[in-house]
Amino acid sequence: MKTIVICGATATGKSDLAVSLAKEIGAEIVNADSMQIYKGMDIGTAKLAPAERGGIPHHMLDVLNVTKDATVAWYQGLAREAITQIHDRGKHAIIVGGTGLYIKSILDDLNFPDTDAAIRQKLTEEAKEFGIVHLFHRLEELDPAAAAAIDHQNERRVIRALEVIEITGKPFTANLPREDSSLYPDALQFGLVMDRAELATRVEARVDQMWESGFVAEVDRLIEEGITQGTTARRALGYAQIIAMRSGEISEDLAIEETKRATRQYVRRQETWFSRDARINWISPIQPRLETVLKKINSSAS
Repeated sequence: MKTIVICGATATGKSDLAVSLAKEIGAEIVNADSMQIYKGMDIGTAKLAPAERGGIPHHMLDVLNVTKDATVAWYQGLAREAITQIHDRGKHAIIVGGTGLYIKSILDDLNFPDTDAAIRQKLTEEAKEFGIVHLFHRLEELDPAAAAAIDHQNERRVIRALEVIEITGKPFTANLPREDSSLYPDALQFGLVMDRAELATRVEARVDQMWESGFVAEVDRLIEEGITQGTTARRALGYAQIIAMRSGEISEDLAIEETKRATRQYVRRQETWFSRDARINWISPIQPRLETVLKKINSSAS
């Protein structure tokens, strides 16, 4: 049974391609979007509605409440277990998403250093005193590759990267495995790319559509359910901006513009991350996506 990855930046059409491919080859889908794992975070994460999933089983969707914080190690274990069960049922597994570290945690021999409470507490206190940007600048100096992949406002991940650096004495990215250490050496990876200007236009249209589809009402419900008590979910693109709007920090117009800006920045970080993996087969906008993927899959089987 095959393991197939469909990755790329936000708004490139990964989810639709994954469903079409799953129908063609008899596969089930494993989500690799770090925010689609949360229950109720639907509109703002562009999560496919059940009716849009084509009857294809989706795994690692809606598995955590917004008050809980996910870790890559937690995700790794559950996602690998899902893939094993899919293969045991005689189905192919399609991993789809834009969270590069989640995908890498499935495919490669990625082990995570234990936490050190004293180091983490020291970094947390430093963030409170000097601000997370101060720590992010340190991360840029110690590990530019990690800084390129992490949102400078994501306090938990900035602190974790610095914690790993202090524990191991090596850059955070040095703890990532080599590409030849894959647990799924026969996995086929496909990356979707688009012209930067076209992708920026798609991002703007997507954010506008989210607002029109009731994004603010979705966040209002999640505020009632305790999203502001969590560390991870409340920092998600769009959710953080609407939470700030509801607290009176910014206007709705600014929340929309900040969501678009933050998403464009995230797209650039995704592109940087995926561009480092030579195993990815890139599909350009002028190529017929499904046909291109199917041709590659068929040729790998011969």
